[in-house]
Amino acid sequence: MGPGDLKQSIISLVPCDNDILVGFDSSDDSSVYKLDDEKALVQTLDFITPVVDDPYVYGKIAAANSLSDIFAMGATVKTALNIVGFDRANHGTEVLKEMLRGGNEKIQECGGLLMGGHTIEAPEMFYGLSVSGLVHPNKIYRNNTAKIGHVLVLTKPVGMGVLTTAIKRDLLNESTKNEAVKVMETLNYIPSKLLRKYDISSCTDITGFGLLGHALECTNDFTSFAINCGHVPVMADAQNLADEGVIPGGTKKNMKHLKDKTTIMCPTSDCYTMYCDAQTSGGLLIAMDANDAKEYIKEVEDLTYGYASIIGEVIPRGATPIIIH
Repeated sequence: MGPGDLKQSIISLVPCDNDILVGFDSSDDSSVYKLDDEKALVQTLDFITPVVDDPYVYGKIAAANSLSDIFAMGATVKTALNIVGFDRANHGTEVLKEMLRGGNEKIQECGGLLMGGHTIEAPEMFYGLSVSGLVHPNKIYRNNTAKIGHVLVLTKPVGMGVLTTAIKRDLLNESTKNEAVKVMETLNYIPSKLLRKYDISSCTDITGFGLLGHALECTNDFTSFAINCGHVPVMADAQNLADEGVIPGGTKKNMKHLKDKTTIMCPTSDCYTMYCDAQTSGGLLIAMDANDAKEYIKEVEDLTYGYASIIGEVIPRGATPIIIH
């Protein structure tokens, strides 16, 4: 579902409780509920349909995608529950076993515990997690508190929606496919953990709404995000495939929703498709001090396979919330 439709569907459901530190009224990545002065409960839920044929790899990617919202809040994963729609008519239980094995590996990688879950039979496969974590109430990473003058850092490349669509159509060479899988199954766990020693003002992760959609959620009445065209890391072959019409439905919805919220000042609008591309298990988008950003990128270079980059800056509110130049 596109961001505009989703917002209209839940706008009347906002709860009221003094211990709610982050609710869904702010379009943040997870809910946060204060337990006491030292701990707050962080909760999120996400699942995806298969993006690759290998069930074990699919399980790892789906789990990494679900866990990412916890890391985007600066929290630590504690427990997770499986959410599975299994196409039993076309797949044996060995496929289910491999999916869950891949997911559990990712949960364990960040110190979490798998506590069970729920499985139904479904005509289309889906898998993901409901995740609970903990964070100090005063150390939550919010998505809409970016400071003017801070630069924007992105830790993973965009273009994954185009590439996973190409995988489904058998259009991708093995090398690019393997690179895409490597990036998608990599957790944002350590990059999030390392942020704690730096001056950051906002953080989110890039998933279904694309880079620009999630960037939009990070802006407020006083700020715009200025994205430097050409500085955003893009997966190899993604732009060429998009030019040939390999564009997922989610990306097209994002492009339509963001059209009147984006000013494009670069010579070509080709980048717009890539920056709207619906991602699976994308990177962190961080607003942080410029000097800290340089040090942080050096520190996470190996963890992000060299993709982490400064892609723009937070500026006073312009003509639109998002500006590409």
